[in-house]
Amino acid sequence: MTRFLPRSLMGQMMLLMAVALLVAQLANLAFILNEQQKLNLAQNEGPALVRYAEVAQHVTRMPPEARDRFIAARPRVAQAYFVGSDSPIRLQGLARNAELERRLERLLAEAAVPIRNVEVATRIESPPIGPRFHHAHDRRTVYISGAMPDGRRLNAIMPIPPRDPWLIHRLLLATTILFLLVLGVVWWTARRLSRPLRALTAAAEGFDGRGDVPPVQPRGPADVRLAVEAFNAMNRRTAGMLDEKDRMLGAIGHDLRTPLASLRIRAENMGPPEERERLVATVEEMAAALEDILTLARTGRAREPVRPVDVAALADALTEEYRALGRAVTFRESPRAVLEVQPNLLRRALRNLIDNGVVHAGSAEVSVAETGNAVEIRISDSGPGIPPDRIADLLEPFQRLEASRNRESGGGGLGLPIALAVAQAHGGRLVLDRRPGGGLSTRLILPRPQAPGSGREGGARG
Repeated sequence: MTRFLPRSLMGQMMLLMAVALLVAQLANLAFILNEQQKLNLAQNEGPALVRYAEVAQHVTRMPPEARDRFIAARPRVAQAYFVGSDSPIRLQGLARNAELERRLERLLAEAAVPIRNVEVATRIESPPIGPRFHHAHDRRTVYISGAMPDGRRLNAIMPIPPRDPWLIHRLLLATTILFLLVLGVVWWTARRLSRPLRALTAAAEGFDGRGDVPPVQPRGPADVRLAVEAFNAMNRRTAGMLDEKDRMLGAIGHDLRTPLASLRIRAENMGPPEERERLVATVEEMAAALEDILTLARTGRAREPVRPVDVAALADALTEEYRALGRAVTFRESPRAVLEVQPNLLRRALRNLIDNGVVHAGSAEVSVAETGNAVEIRISDSGPGIPPDRIADLLEPFQRLEASRNRESGGGGLGLPIALAVAQAHGGRLVLDRRPGGGLSTRLILPRPQAPGSGREGGARG
C-alpha cells in the first residue's frame, strides 16, 4: 500500500488532506441534501395543507348554499376546490401519502375542523415537451380529500412549486470551489514547509568534504528554522574538524619526512654495502607508505584547483613515462575527452591503477572512451585477476591479496583505495571487473557536468 503513496512530504500532506476534505465534503453534501429535502417538504406540501385546513374551517361552518358560492369565488389559478361525493384520489388510483395525511389530521384537529377520513396524494405531472426536458419542467400537484359532517367530501387540487432542478449542481459547484480553496491553502502551507526541507536535503547531498558548504537560509515555521540552523552549525563544526585534520596531517607529514630524510642520508654513509642498501630500501618504503597515507587522508579535502584537462592526453603522457622506464604499458588511441578535474590527483590515481597492472600482470593497457554522459578510463591487464568475493575487500585501505606487506609484491594496500577516493572526489566511481579471457579490467568513471561547453570535444588525438 505504501508504494502508492507519494514519497515527498508535500505529496503525502496533499494526498492526506485531499482524502480528508473529500470525505468531509461528501458527508456535508449528503447532510445538506437530506435537510433540503425535508425543507422542500415543509415549504411545498406544508402550505398546501395549511390552505386546505383554512378553507375547510370556513366551509364546514357555512350553510350549503353559501358554501357553494364561497368555493366558486376562490381563485382557480393557484388552487381548485370542489365538493363531491367521492375522492379524486380513489377515482384516479393515486398512491396515498401517509405522512402528509397525519400532518393534515393534526392541522384539522388543532383548528377544530370537523373533517374526517382525509386522503392526501401527490403526483408529478410532466408537460408533453419530450423526455429531454422532463426533469426541468416537472410540475407536482397535491390532491386532498376529506369527509364533511354531511357526508360529502371537500376536495382540493393544488399545484405546488417545483423543486429546484439545479440545486444539486449548485451544491456540487459550491463543494468543488470550497474543496479547491482549502486544498490550495494546504498546498501553499505544505510548499512553505517543504521548501526549506528540500534546501536542507540539497545542502546535505552536496556536501562532499571539500571546501566550505554554503549555509542554508533559515525560513519556514519556527521548528523548521531551528532544524536548518542546527544543520548549519553542524556543517561549521564538521568543516572545522576537517580543516583541523588537514593541519594535523600536514604537521605529521612534515615532522616525519624530516627524520626519514635524515635517516636515509645517514644510512647511505653506513657500511657494509648490503646492509646499507636494505636500510635505504626500508626508509624509502616508510616514506612511500607515509605519502600514500597522507594522500588518502587528504583526497576528499584536496586544495588543488579544478581546471579543464584532456583526460586522454593525460593518460597517454603517463604511458609514455612508463615506456621510458622500460615498462610494458600501452595506450590505445582514444578520442579527446576534456573534463574539469584536479589533474595531480587524477594522475596519482592512474599511476596506482597502472602500477597495479604492471606489478601483478607485468603489463597494462590504457584506453579512454565516453559512455553516455561520462568519461571512462580503462586499465586492463592479463594477470591472475581478483576473485569476485575479494573485490569489495580490496577497495578498503590496507587490504591485499597476499598476506605479506612487501611493496615490491603488491604495495601497501592503498593503491585502489586512493584511486577510489579520487574517483569519488570527482563525483565518479571505480569499477573492477574480471576479464573473460583472464586478467582484470579497472574502470575509472568520471561524470561529465551538464553545462554548456562541457560536451564532448571531437577529433582524434594523434
